[in-house]
Amino acid sequence: MSDEPKYLRLTVELTVEVLDVDALQAAALAEIRHPEADLTEEERTEQAELVASDETGASALQWLIEPDHVLQLVDHITEIEPREAVLGVEPSEGPSEEDEEEHDHV
Repeated sequence: MSDEPKYLRLTVELTVEVLDVDALQAAALAEIRHPEADLTEEERTEQAELVASDETGASALQWLIEPDHVLQLVDHITEIEPREAVLGVEPSEGPSEEDEEEHDHV
């Protein structure tokens, strides 16, 4: 066995239905305005405008999910060491037919 580190990239795709864009945006804006958010006033204003103008809710959702939360998917596996988590949120046309079939069996 080689002494060189081995890495695996885990890809997770999740489609969510936005039930209330206004509430989603309000929750994200609360996070942006939170005193512990590590943002300058200029950054707060910029991010708030981005969230408020995004009718899809993608920008808001991205504010509400910490990339480190994804690492919890593998925290219980002692044979690996999680190194990084990256999160991207984008609009979708909805679940694929394959997703619908899998959801029906869960």
